Amino acid sequence: MLSAAGATHHLDARAVFPAYKAILRWPDGQGCGGEIGCKTQYNARNYPYSPIHPTETIVPEQEPRGALLLIGGAEDKAGSRIILRRFVELAGGSAARIAVIATASAFQELVGRRYLSLFAALGVAAVELIRIDERADAQQAAPQAQLADATGIFLTGGDQLKLTAILGGTRVGEVLGRRHREGCVIGGTSAGASAVAEHMLAYGAPGMPPRKAMMQFAPGLGLIGGVVVDQHFGARIRAGRLITAIAHNPALLGIGLDENTAAEINAAGQLTVYGSGAVTIIDGAELSYSDIHHIAEHAPLTVFGLRMHVLADRYHFDLHSRIPYRPTAAAPHPEVGYLFGEGI
Repeated sequence: MLSAAGATHHLDARAVFPAYKAILRWPDGQGCGGEIGCKTQYNARNYPYSPIHPTETIVPEQEPRGALLLIGGAEDKAGSRIILRRFVELAGGSAARIAVIATASAFQELVGRRYLSLFAALGVAAVELIRIDERADAQQAAPQAQLADATGIFLTGGDQLKLTAILGGTRVGEVLGRRHREGCVIGGTSAGASAVAEHMLAYGAPGMPPRKAMMQFAPGLGLIGGVVVDQHFGARIRAGRLITAIAHNPALLGIGLDENTAAEINAAGQLTVYGSGAVTIIDGAELSYSDIHHIAEHAPLTVFGLRMHVLADRYHFDLHSRIPYRPTAAAPHPEVGYLFGEGI
C-alpha cells in the first residue's frame, strides 16, 4: 500500500474515486451488497480485481499535497507542448511562479536556460533557475527563499543519483518536501521523475529478461512512497529492471514512463496519463513466487503472478486500490510528428 504519514483507516471501495462501483461476491457466488469483507471486486467498467488483502480496502488519510507530474523524458518542446502546458496549468497558469532545478544535469546552465525559455513562452508570471552545484549551495538561504515563493518546482533530467547526493539531507531538500506538502506542484523529467520517490531506481542495465543484479536502489527525495519510477521506459528497454525492482519488494508499485509521456499523481493517489506514449504499471501485490533471494547475481529471475497494466493518454490508475479505469472523455489523438521523443 502507498505510504503516508499518519494513521490509516478503512474505507468502502466505492469512496476511493467517484466512478468506482463495488460489486462484491463470496466464493460461492452469492452477492453481499457492497460491504467490505467480500472476495472479488469489479470497477465501474466491470473489470475484476482481487486485492492482496481481500477483506478490506485501506486508504491512507489524505494530506493537502501538491500534484506530482512525472515525465519519462524527451517531452515535446517544439509542438503543442501538452505536458509542459499541463505543468504550468497545475502551477497556476498565467499566475504560476516556476523554479527550475537543473542540478541533475552535467550542463546545468544550458539545460536550465532552455526550460526558462520554454516556461516563459508558455506565459507564466515568473520563472527562475535555482543554481545548486554543491551541497554547500543547498544549505544557503537564497535558494530556500526562491523555493518558498514558487507555485511549481521543476526538476530537469540528468543523473538522479547526482541529484539526491547533492540535495538529500540539506535545507533545500527539506524545503522541497515541505513545499510539496503545502500544495506546491512538483514536476520532474527523466532523472527528475525517478528521484521524487522514497525508493529510487538509481541506475541499472536495460533489456529482458529481468535479472537479480540489473538494477540498484537508493534513497530518493521521498515526495511519494510505495512506488518506484523508471523513465525512457520503452525507448531504452527498461521493463526488465523495473520487474526486478518490484521482485525485491512486491509491496511497491512500479511506474514505467515512456518518452513524451507523463503521469500526473494528485493528493488522493489518482494517476492520470498525458502524452504520446504509455505508462506501464507493474504490480507485485499478487505475486505468488519469486526466486530472487537464492539465484546468482546475473541469473534470470523467475516470478509468478505479476500483474501489468499499460495506460495511454488520459487513462487513470488508483494507487491505493491498484485499479485502472477509463477516461471520462475521449482522449485527443496524439500529434503526428511528436512521437517517441521527437519533440525534443
